[in-house]
Amino acid sequence: MFDLERWQEIFDTIRKNKLRTFLTGLSVASGIFILVILLGFGQGMRNGIENEFKQDASTSVWVWPGVTSKEYKGLNPGRRIQLVNENYDKASAMFNDDIEYSSGRIFVRGVSVNYGKEALIYGVQGVGSDFQFIDNAQMAEGRFINYQDEISNGKVAVIGNKIKKDVFGNVETPIGEFIDISGIPFKIVGIFKEMREREEENIFIPISTAQRTFNGGNRINNMSFTLPPVDNFDAAVAQAVNFKDDLKQYLQQTHTVAPDDTGAIEVWSAMEEAKRYYGLTNNIKLFFWFVGVCTIIAGVVGVSNIMMIVVKERTREIGIRKALGAKPWSIIAMILHEAIFVTAISGFGGLIFSMALLELVGPHIEVDYIMNPSVNFNVAFSTVIVLIVAGTLAGFVPAYRAAKVKVIESLRDE
Repeated sequence: MFDLERWQEIFDTIRKNKLRTFLTGLSVASGIFILVILLGFGQGMRNGIENEFKQDASTSVWVWPGVTSKEYKGLNPGRRIQLVNENYDKASAMFNDDIEYSSGRIFVRGVSVNYGKEALIYGVQGVGSDFQFIDNAQMAEGRFINYQDEISNGKVAVIGNKIKKDVFGNVETPIGEFIDISGIPFKIVGIFKEMREREEENIFIPISTAQRTFNGGNRINNMSFTLPPVDNFDAAVAQAVNFKDDLKQYLQQTHTVAPDDTGAIEVWSAMEEAKRYYGLTNNIKLFFWFVGVCTIIAGVVGVSNIMMIVVKERTREIGIRKALGAKPWSIIAMILHEAIFVTAISGFGGLIFSMALLELVGPHIEVDYIMNPSVNFNVAFSTVIVLIVAGTLAGFVPAYRAAKVKVIESLRDE
């Protein structure tokens, strides 16, 4: 049953101690606000990292050569490693059961690209037919390079969606149009789109065509693979680490590189990198929880302090109530009501304001590695409930002291 008179007394008490109550409530509300905002940004970091790894297939492994830094088997340091088709073919055959997709890649340099009389300043890369799935490129129109293009040295090209918008705005579709690469016509057969616009500034042609037409020989700049999906994240990481180590060992032996020479051949695994970032975000989340909880504890201590002040100021009133027959539990309930009221109003106020701020501002935040900060409402609501319980416990000590006040001593209180 709602006791209007009891709540009127609470409001009167709060009005008398309005500055102290306001500051205590502000401390409690700011604790919840800070905790929810920090947790929101912690989730935003995780969302941003997941989005970054969506740029390429999540199980992708990339290989690129470097320069040796150590002497090994009579060979001096400073040798530049060059990957060739044989390395790619043998690796693909050796690890065939462990590979889902694979592709070599060559960067075609020193060429001019033209569409009609317009010069285009975009990068040209020779890739295999599987590269679409490794790079996670989505086809907007047409098709990607296929196996037939590779074996026939086809003069076909796939362009990014940004190139379509920048160059081919006057035609209905670029599909079927020709671009000249150093005077050689290539037919556009597809348009791809990426999550990042800058990734759409590439022109892909078959790797065999790039090597034979533009004096690439049998050289490749890097190799890329994807691994089959597995049941869980830890298993995927273990699979990636094993494949990475085996592949690197094969390439080091082939190119006579010291096993501990880390710069000669680089092998990068998306799953391994994801594990590192997720571990970092988990640690950041724990730190955010620590900061938020400490702030909330400070607010709860403030509630306890103000309840002690309230008890001291109302000592005479409490004595009169007890003289008139008030039971100890009713005195305790009177003080606890006020503690619960302060923590509940402040806690829910901080929760509502922080959730509203994340809802309004979160979707518009576009920062690297931070995307759509948000927090699970059930977690935030549970935190407020815990806060109210903590506030109740914090108010119990002053309430218990109030119940123990002796009538004679309280009536003497000035």
